Amino acid sequence: MSISTLKGEGNEFGGSIKETAGSLTGDRSLQADGIADQVTGKIQQGYGAARDAIAENAAPYTAKVKDFARERPFATAALVGVVGLAFLNTLRGK
Repeated sequence: MSISTLKGEGNEFGGSIKETAGSLTGDRSLQADGIADQVTGKIQQGYGAARDAIAENAAPYTAKVKDFARERPFATAALVGVVGLAFLNTLRGK
């Protein structure tokens, strides 16, 4: 579980407390802030979950890329150069 997920859970919990306090006191501004905090918390939780999923699924490929770079340094340099040129040409609009 990432820090983003934990912060999201905290924001969501704090938002629900604000919303409840706002509805008990009749303070619509506090209630709206609570709802906004809950939405922010849900977004943070989603970001954290996505980040965790990417990290878990990318680990085997990262090891393969590192091994390829160690075994074939010249091929790696050529590949990086070609990708870099393609990226620059894309930015220039060609």
